[in-house]
Amino acid sequence: MNFEEEISLLIKSRYPLVLVDTIDENYVGGQLFNVAQQQSLTYYTWSLTGGLRIGRNENSFYKTGDPAAMLRIANDLIKDPHSAIFVLSDFDRFLNDAAAARLFKDLLNRVKGTATTVVLVGAEVKLPPDIAPLAARISGGYPDERQILAEINRIIADFKLRSAQLHLDMPPENLRRVVKTLKGLSLQQIRNAMNLCLLKDAAFNAADIAVIEKFKKEAFDSEGILEYFGSEHRASIAGFNNLKRWVNDRRNAFFSEGPLPPPKGLLLLGVQGCGKSLAAKVIAGELGIPLYRLDLTRLYSKYIGETEENLRKALATVERLSPVCLWVDEIEKIFAASSGDIDGGVSKRVLGTMLTWMQERKDRSFIAATSNDINGLPPELLRKGRFDEIFFADLPAAPDREGIVKIHLEKRGLDPAAFDVRGLAAACGGFSGAEIEQAVLSALYSASGANEKISSRHVLEQLKLTRPLSVIKAEAVDFLRNWAKERSILPV
Repeated sequence: MNFEEEISLLIKSRYPLVLVDTIDENYVGGQLFNVAQQQSLTYYTWSLTGGLRIGRNENSFYKTGDPAAMLRIANDLIKDPHSAIFVLSDFDRFLNDAAAARLFKDLLNRVKGTATTVVLVGAEVKLPPDIAPLAARISGGYPDERQILAEINRIIADFKLRSAQLHLDMPPENLRRVVKTLKGLSLQQIRNAMNLCLLKDAAFNAADIAVIEKFKKEAFDSEGILEYFGSEHRASIAGFNNLKRWVNDRRNAFFSEGPLPPPKGLLLLGVQGCGKSLAAKVIAGELGIPLYRLDLTRLYSKYIGETEENLRKALATVERLSPVCLWVDEIEKIFAASSGDIDGGVSKRVLGTMLTWMQERKDRSFIAATSNDINGLPPELLRKGRFDEIFFADLPAAPDREGIVKIHLEKRGLDPAAFDVRGLAAACGGFSGAEIEQAVLSALYSASGANEKISSRHVLEQLKLTRPLSVIKAEAVDFLRNWAKERSILPV
């Protein structure tokens, strides 16, 4: 359901109080006004500066800028038999006042069981514990894909009127990617992103996808818990054929409304540096959905209750952004202390919240979780139902090492045909993909320092100087590989 459908259902269900978390109260106000008209509800709005108003009237009731005065008027208004919706902006900030809090409770008690609903609008609306159980909470102010496409067309048409010079070269598949990337932004943020694209060169083309992705990454980085990432094409990762096939088989079910349920996600276990994080980016690219990383370093807080609130906000944002790929890197770190009480039970509560959400969610979000330490994972996370499948990323075999060498040579503008790729792959047995990449980078520095053109010899020298993790921590790596083998975990 979109926002209007969801808020309509809550009003029809006779919730006395609804909280709408939004950064765009004007857009939400327009949607609430439409809902009021559809349900024949009298529409009231209130703000500290504007007072209590009816409909779109610019005139307010006398001296209703004061919250207590407004609530007295509102209590009088609902004595009439007509149904109404009261939209109050930033009102939660005044509930610390005893008089305002008492009058607000009286208002809620009066509207209980009636077709009148009170809606509080603001960013991160918070309620006292004696009022919170009466409320339903939703997010608003974020256009769906249909509305985003309509806004893109409107912005382009408006730009054409102001400037005769506009070069359009956006094929349908790229336009769909733009729409998906803009999802989760407010209407004003969408306008800002589009204006950045159009004003820089009076064009709208494939190059603007990177501009929009950068804009969104900066927007989400400032919010904190979720971090936006660009996806990768399947050619950017060598091997992983079983994983690629698994995702490809389920891609249609992810978007269709057919009998097959959409895939929920997968867990990637494996040796460090073997491409698990890159695989998460490839999964998002294969499914054609945006990728967001749950930033664990920002999730935990020293303040009581704030960690759980951070997780709740992050999961609510994921639902808002759906369809989306949620990348949980090193998932064991979320539950590092879940078996004990050293953190006051915070990790236990986080684990419970995360497991319940993973099991019960109905949105089309796909979880791509990675882990290097199976000992840190609680058993309840590994059971069927949390993830559709568990894959193991082992040290790359010889054919995959050849592919990795080629990929990292090409990324640096080098022609793999000029190198002994097979010989280099044979020389790096036991190396992870990250270690092979670092050897190529070190070879570039070595050749540059010697003022020579890079060759296979430079790469081979760096491989000989490197002691891979499979040697340095042989026991830990062997334990992990044997654990996966004994449990018949699917290889990537």
